[in-house]
Amino acid sequence: MLPAAGLVLRPWREDDLDAVWAALQDPELRRWNDAGSGSRDDARALLARRRDWSTGDHCSWAIVDPADQLLGSLSLHAIDRAQADAEVGYWTVPAARGRRVAVRAVDAACRWGFATLELDRVELFHAVENEASGRVAARAGFTCEGRLRRSFRYGDGVKHDELLWSRLSDDPPPALH
Repeated sequence: MLPAAGLVLRPWREDDLDAVWAALQDPELRRWNDAGSGSRDDARALLARRRDWSTGDHCSWAIVDPADQLLGSLSLHAIDRAQADAEVGYWTVPAARGRRVAVRAVDAACRWGFATLELDRVELFHAVENEASGRVAARAGFTCEGRLRRSFRYGDGVKHDELLWSRLSDDPPPALH
């Protein structure tokens, strides 16, 4: 369990299936994430991937409130221990949006990755059109480094330009208020 400014990042559990399946019904979540069709089988497969940390290339948590209500998902992935870097990815349920849930979770995961995994750099990519993710990146202490043209095919099936952001281990932490 990882505290995140009033939230908790906890390991995924099998009993999260119903909440994950409900979250995958959100078209916006599926548009910007690799969530498949949103079926129960897709939700089960997502949970299995997120629960299995054995490869060492990702760490994934459920973002929950103090009552253990699912608010979202957070992963450090593409972890490269030799280069001391990783990528961060996240999604939130519609009811959690606009409450800085993703900002607090991303900040907590970065702090944990810098301290525990001895990461030096965490990257965040998002489609240019996903302005909410740009706000998350800026508020979580990331610096925008540039635009990658037609760099990733999102859940809508279209290859989008992406913005690349980074946060370094010695960057000043964000003010989370």
